[in-house]
Amino acid sequence: MTEPMSPTEPASPPAEAVATEPRKRLHPLTPLLRGGRALVVIIAALSWQTLGQLGLGWFVVTVLTLLVGQFVVGIVSWANTGYHVVGRELRIHEGLLWRRTRAIPLERLQSVEVVRPLLAQLTGLAELRLEVVGGAKTEAPLAFVTMPDAVALRERLLALAGRAGAATPATPDAPAMAPVEQPIHTVTSRDLLVSQLLTPQALFMPFGVAFVVLQFAFEATWSFIAVASTVTAMAGVLLQPVRRVLVDWNFRIARGEAGLRLRGGLLETRSQTIPVDRVQGVGVTWPLLWRRKRWLRMRLDVAGFATSSGEESKAFDRLLPVGDPPTSERVLAEVLPNLTLTGLPLSAPPDRARWFHPLALPVIGIALTDDVIASRDGLLTRQMVIVPYARVQSVRVVQGPLQRRLRLATVYADTAGGQSAAARDRDLSEAWWLAAELARRSREARARQLRPAPLPRPVQPQQTQPRAELGAPPTTAPPAPPSET
Repeated sequence: MTEPMSPTEPASPPAEAVATEPRKRLHPLTPLLRGGRALVVIIAALSWQTLGQLGLGWFVVTVLTLLVGQFVVGIVSWANTGYHVVGRELRIHEGLLWRRTRAIPLERLQSVEVVRPLLAQLTGLAELRLEVVGGAKTEAPLAFVTMPDAVALRERLLALAGRAGAATPATPDAPAMAPVEQPIHTVTSRDLLVSQLLTPQALFMPFGVAFVVLQFAFEATWSFIAVASTVTAMAGVLLQPVRRVLVDWNFRIARGEAGLRLRGGLLETRSQTIPVDRVQGVGVTWPLLWRRKRWLRMRLDVAGFATSSGEESKAFDRLLPVGDPPTSERVLAEVLPNLTLTGLPLSAPPDRARWFHPLALPVIGIALTDDVIASRDGLLTRQMVIVPYARVQSVRVVQGPLQRRLRLATVYADTAGGQSAAARDRDLSEAWWLAAELARRSREARARQLRPAPLPRPVQPQQTQPRAELGAPPTTAPPAPPSET
């Protein structure tokens, strides 16, 4: 039977009430910045054809009407949006007619990215994007808050999530100190521009411009819509190299307590921390036009980060946008120590695999080191995938109809959502041995990671012996008795 509580004994408040803080709103300029972003989307959606049908006057009226409507919706959304930290959760409240509250457990938090679009840079604001384990997309974008608030909230969330790099606990009244970083490498603007000029899109663009000019020169009549459509198509061809220049401008990589800190961007700056223990693999690419300069680029596959289809879907999956071999070795050592690209013992498939790769057979190879598996293939654009054994989730042996006739098979080392290292067209007996060896090494690597670290041995205090007097024999300890066998 429970005894009644004494009236003089105060009731302890629930844990949630203790950790709850006042709900905060986003910056008042948020509707204006979202309206500027919506203006670009509205104009792009209406297209040149709509301009030709409506005329310039009605086109401007349509754009202004949609923009005013978007601005009103933005004000209502801003007035009903708030966020605060409750215990070890970040809660975001939004919605007017349909209220929605998202609770993000900070234990699942992997990274907090600080993004600053062009309009946000002009107004001193920033956007926070959270990466959560298992998320299909970036969670809880907080746009927009002031830059000091963004940095303080980022360090506070990482500290509550138990990540290193925010050693000083951040509170709403006392923001955390910025972690100390050690610079590793900075990509120069000249190398970045030259690397994007050495792409097929940039090299064939003069021929495309000449073709368009000649076409219009021999045409009797041409319209504004035809010219605008052609210019739009040409801009689409150059979109990929231009996007890489904008994203990787002033790209810097540094080592911090929380992992690798990546920064870069021209119109939209980004700052992101990559925890090294979440790296699933490293991809290395040698484009054809870069080989004369011996340049390459490297990218990361990180567990728990939102992924999408396409290389350009993840803006900050790059480990090194462009670099020479010494730079790549120095950067790769930060993620995978004791590994060099030039020292990998690559082994080629058997000669009968030439039926599948008549020209690329000398390039194809696979290497097993003490810590990783590396596979290389590609004729014009050479690619290599490096996967640590501890990140291998499954091993597959695939054999097609023609491979069965030639007694060949392909072995895949799959990771969680990242690229797979593939040993293509190996001998059948070698393929089965390779699959068993990869399974064994991955089990041992995961067991080493789960094995607790040995506790430090306690330091025994040194016993001081009494000082012997002159002429007295030194004090010696009796010998230890022999151990029984």
